[in-house]
Amino acid sequence: MTGDRNKIFLDVLNKKQVGRPAFWFMRQAGRYLHEYRELRKQAGGFLDLVYHPENAAEVTMQPIRRFGMDAAILFSDILVVPQALGQPLKFETGEGPKLDPVLTLNDLKKLSIDRIDNTLNPVYETVRLTRQKLSAEGFNDTTLIGFAGSPWTVACYMVEGGGSKTFEATKTWAYRDPEGFAQLINMLCGATLHYLSKQIEAGAQAIQLFDSWSGVLDETNFRRWVINPTKEIVSALKKRHPDIPVIGFPREAGAKAIDYAKETGIDAIGLDYSVPLEWARNNLQTLLPVQGNLDPVTLLAGGNELEKSANNILENFGGKPFIFNLGHGVIKETPVEHVEQLCQIIRNFKR
Repeated sequence: MTGDRNKIFLDVLNKKQVGRPAFWFMRQAGRYLHEYRELRKQAGGFLDLVYHPENAAEVTMQPIRRFGMDAAILFSDILVVPQALGQPLKFETGEGPKLDPVLTLNDLKKLSIDRIDNTLNPVYETVRLTRQKLSAEGFNDTTLIGFAGSPWTVACYMVEGGGSKTFEATKTWAYRDPEGFAQLINMLCGATLHYLSKQIEAGAQAIQLFDSWSGVLDETNFRRWVINPTKEIVSALKKRHPDIPVIGFPREAGAKAIDYAKETGIDAIGLDYSVPLEWARNNLQTLLPVQGNLDPVTLLAGGNELEKSANNILENFGGKPFIFNLGHGVIKETPVEHVEQLCQIIRNFKR
């Protein structure tokens, strides 16, 4: 299912020269769109929407119909994997995800990779339906991205029981008992590999690994808990699906992103908005295609600052394989007109 022609997004990931940068936006499907809010009202809770293949496929398609990005990304959440392993998960309105914390090896023993498809089969069906919709609606050249959270980031949520500013519980376990913590990471490596493989079998044409909390680790532990697990997953995934490119997004990794780019086997690296453009151009884009990295607040603000910031990114990265994206997700209050403005800026860019 990867033989469609004229896919600018896949061309960039294969380091081919294209006429303009490819683009998509993290959280491009979601609450800033009126049609999403209407569907969400009908669907009920967030997880009800995620696990309803027809609705989730519809949400995935919404920004493509409006803006015509070069890639659609599966509408789901990185925490469906721990839920599938057996960890209770719920989303509290206005508070984000809540999980029963995994704090000990005894807690870990309650989880199992054996039956994760019982929970995740609706996600695979969403991928299949979205590929059908893209074809039926004339978006054959739009790449469908599957995704998962990287083991370190998913482990952070599992151990903390939700979000955190310091991740003290997770880091304490990893530092005091690295062998025990490695059992959790190993379980997540296996589950993530299986989950991504099933997405690809269902029709995903590229993969993104989100390591949202990679930046909280020092150099030694970044290598152990971010680089090494990512390398393991990417290597195994490439053996099963050698033609499927993988984008890694080690958020706030800073200079550690160089080793991440060199050693994990990824095909492109996502940049958060704190990464200096010239540094990334000289240190990362010389190695592989880069993706990023507009500050989402700039998109929220719109106007002249949006045009200036977007053009600065395009001028810095546009000479080599590059995917324009945000440095984090679209903010829910972002006016649709600003997204339209940004899409036009990208399409009009010429070096």
